[in-house]
Amino acid sequence: MKKQLLQMKGVSKSFPGVKALTDVQLTLNYGEVLALVGENGAGKSTLMKILTGIYKEDEGEIKYEGNRISPENTKEAQELGISIIHQELNLMRDLTVAQNIFIGREPRVGFNFFLKEKELNDKAVKLFKQLNIELDPETKIADLTVAKQQMVEIAKALSFNAKILVMDEPTAALTETEIEMLFAIINRLRKDGVGIIYISHRMEELKLISDRITVLRDGQYIDTLVTKDTEMSKVISLMVGRELYVESKQRVENKVQVNRLEVKNLTNNHVQDISFELKKGEILGFAGLVGAGRTEVARAVFGADPIRDGEVFINGKKVTIKQPSDAVQAGIGYLSEDRKQFGLMVNMNVNDNIMISSLKNYLSGLFVKDSEFRKVSEEYKNKLDIRTPSIFQRVNNLSGGNQQKVVIAKWLVRDSDILIFDEPTRGIDVGAKGEIYELLDQLAAQGKSIIMISSELPEILRMSHRVIVMCEGRITGQLSGEEATQEKIMDFATQVSV
Repeated sequence: MKKQLLQMKGVSKSFPGVKALTDVQLTLNYGEVLALVGENGAGKSTLMKILTGIYKEDEGEIKYEGNRISPENTKEAQELGISIIHQELNLMRDLTVAQNIFIGREPRVGFNFFLKEKELNDKAVKLFKQLNIELDPETKIADLTVAKQQMVEIAKALSFNAKILVMDEPTAALTETEIEMLFAIINRLRKDGVGIIYISHRMEELKLISDRITVLRDGQYIDTLVTKDTEMSKVISLMVGRELYVESKQRVENKVQVNRLEVKNLTNNHVQDISFELKKGEILGFAGLVGAGRTEVARAVFGADPIRDGEVFINGKKVTIKQPSDAVQAGIGYLSEDRKQFGLMVNMNVNDNIMISSLKNYLSGLFVKDSEFRKVSEEYKNKLDIRTPSIFQRVNNLSGGNQQKVVIAKWLVRDSDILIFDEPTRGIDVGAKGEIYELLDQLAAQGKSIIMISSELPEILRMSHRVIVMCEGRITGQLSGEEATQEKIMDFATQVSV
């Protein structure tokens, strides 16, 4: 039996108006991968921020290697041997790999004014050899793939002689090959006795990489399970504590023949000769490997990227879309894969985010019709079940699933008939996924036309009436919902069209 490395017991934390954690517990053993799961807002991040010194617990105790600790800040936690790799990587793009790893701890000469670059690089190489990873210490971070940047983050964390490593959604932006590389590193760390707390919404990964699974729900501890003895359906049930939306009928092709959108021979620097139709009331899935050009098609149709050639028709009429405002005017809404950067104003409230695209409809001269404005926001908050104390809550304080609903509400208020969803459930827990799926089905049933780009094949198969598959900037296949399978999609996704 493995020896216990960490124990968090009776941990509680409150913020103004919110009880984030109530009497939560967690244990981690040496050389163990402990999966920490729960819906967005369950308290996972708050608990880890307490462990790593970002927040201070209100109640409870933390025992690390048998000693009680309460880190005052991240520096103190790192010095103890506790490091975290956040979902959004925290590296300086214009510095080298070695400079990022040892920032603030660099060997220097000349009254600490000059870096000893060779010694710095040698220290980095020694660290890479210990981890059995291949990195050039002199490469700039900006020139690395996301997977390589993640390796830099791991090396940086372990350069503090970390005994506990917290990984928050580490595979969110990785390809299958890169995920295999990451898992190989995790297994080496496990053999060296490092304890890893692994936060992920991808249930299929937990079975592959974790030893035990701790479940949180609504800020409370629910259970800890041995992974090899547990069905993932049980984990999901414990996470959500409610029945999930399940589309039981077989997804068949939409029989409506009215074309809402038609794209002919669209070409730019990223995609070539793209042609497809989108019918009224249809969910059209776009599948393909990372870099296939799916997002680039969406951005071109929406006017975010210029096109060299091609035509776009909406309801049978040719339209000219040179910028996003033209697309919005034509009835197209775009939900970017990066909702925080392109879809939301996270420091503004729910009300302002929902209404921003329709503001001119609520103006009286130079003044905003506040009461009408708020009435519509409240209506869509209730209609989409956006879980927020009020429409005046800052969007930054909402869970990922509720942030996504705010973006959807924005385009529904604008009455967009064509909605482009780019990775609609990325970073969203299984409960919120079910709600987004149900919402997409409802919108299609109401006659909205939806393009859904997703890297998750089960999601594509579950939601699409038809599937378009891309590879290297071209369409390589089209399948009806009835004939689409993971094998057929992957076959098309790896065929380079000539």
